[in-house]
Amino acid sequence: MDEMALIKYAQGGDLDAFNRLVLFYQDQVFNLAYRMLDDEDSAEDAAQNAFIAIYRNLDSYRGGSFRAWVLRIVANTCYDELRRLKRRPTTPLEPETSEEEEMESPRWLADDGPSPEESAERAEMERAIQHCLEGLPDEFRLVAILVDVQGMDYEEVSQTIGKPLGTIKSRLARARLRLRHCLQGLGELLPAAYRLDSEVK
Repeated sequence: MDEMALIKYAQGGDLDAFNRLVLFYQDQVFNLAYRMLDDEDSAEDAAQNAFIAIYRNLDSYRGGSFRAWVLRIVANTCYDELRRLKRRPTTPLEPETSEEEEMESPRWLADDGPSPEESAERAEMERAIQHCLEGLPDEFRLVAILVDVQGMDYEEVSQTIGKPLGTIKSRLARARLRLRHCLQGLGELLPAAYRLDSEVK
């Protein structure tokens, strides 16, 4: 895909070119929104709103990393949604069993692994990581997701959130430390395969 050509065509009003950009970035956009908001419906709404904003603001893109430019809009969309939710808090409906106990492994976290046991362990680890991500301040969570989940380098993250490299590195270090402490605090709740050596009895 010649990204720059597609961007140029999209800026000229070519919807097919823009749709190809959407197809290329939709997984990254949704993944960032889902990790930030921890709700599939909210993430879908945020992703849709972000793509609308991207289309409307294409003319403001002036070069550099297009991915960073796109994800900055997604991050801002998520921040707007988080602020809205804090003003109007809601109680999430956790999946429950017939005994009204929270399910250990909701079906949407299941993974097509080679065995049910491995799928269950990966689902538990996914829940643990997401739980710990939720406990981070928004600005720490965003940096951790962009670097450790999206695989972006520091420079691209700096462009994405408009902060200097030193701030990115500091926030990431603090986010990783908090995540490590959080995961260690879960102790026995983690599958044995994912525990630190010192934690395995």
